[in-house]
Amino acid sequence: MKVLFVGDIVGSAGRRALKENLQALKLKHHPDFIVVNGENAAGGRGITEKIANEFFELGVQCITMGNHTWDNKDIFHFIDREPRLIRPINYPAGTPGLGSCTMKSNGKELTVVNAMGRTFLPPLDDPFSAVDDFLASEKKRAKAVLVDMHAEATSEKLAFGWYLDGRVSAVVGTHTHVQTNDDQVLPKGTGYITDVGMTGSREGILGMEREPVIKKFLTQLPVRFTADEGRYQFHAVIIDIDDTTGLSKSIKTIRIYEGEFQMF
Repeated sequence: MKVLFVGDIVGSAGRRALKENLQALKLKHHPDFIVVNGENAAGGRGITEKIANEFFELGVQCITMGNHTWDNKDIFHFIDREPRLIRPINYPAGTPGLGSCTMKSNGKELTVVNAMGRTFLPPLDDPFSAVDDFLASEKKRAKAVLVDMHAEATSEKLAFGWYLDGRVSAVVGTHTHVQTNDDQVLPKGTGYITDVGMTGSREGILGMEREPVIKKFLTQLPVRFTADEGRYQFHAVIIDIDDTTGLSKSIKTIRIYEGEFQMF
C-alpha cells in the first residue's frame, strides 16, 4: 500500500497548497491513504470543523494534530464525533478525542497514531509507553501502523524511530516545519524521517509573517504571530508499505515550491 503524508499545513497558504497539488499527487503516486497534520491549519493555530471538512472533501482520510490541538476552541464542538481527526495519544486519560484512527481503502487497512514529544513541549504522559500500550492492545489486528511523532527535539524523534523500528510501518516527524534529509527505512523495516516539513508560506518564518518573529528575537517583547499568505511550499512523504509484513519498502520526500521547480 502507498501512504501520502503531508507535513504541517499552516494557514490559508498551506490550505491552498493542498488544494492545488493533491489531485496531481494522486494521479502520480496513487496513494491508498492520505494523511495530513492539521494543527496549524486555522491561521497557524489549531483547526476548525469547516477546515477539517474541506480536507476530507479533498480526499484526506485522517488528520493528525499536536501541541496546538486546543488553540482553536471550535475543536471542542466536534473532536468527539469526528474519529478521522486525532490528537496525541499521550494526553492524559479523559482528554477529548482519540489518539488513533483505523481506515480502510482499496481492500487495505491502515492505523494512524499521533504522539507528542515532551522535550521543550508541554509535559504530557510518556509517548514511548503510550504507544507501547497501544501496540500491545492492537497487536492482533493492526498490521500497518503509521505514527506521527510531533516533537521539537531531533534526538527525541530519532529515539522514537529506533525504539519502534520493526514494530510499526513508519514514524514521521512533524512540528519543526523544516523538511529533513534523512528519509530512510531503518534496519528492521520502519520508514523514518525526522521532519516531513511544512506546507504553507515559504516567504514567512516557519509559515508565520516575518516581521513579528524578527521583532520577538530583537526585543523579547510579546508579539502576535500571524500566518503568512505568501507563495507556498508543499512538503510531504510517500511511503510504500508491504501488504504482507506491514513494514516499509521505501519512503521518499516530496517538495513543491509555488512558481518554481517541483520534486514529486
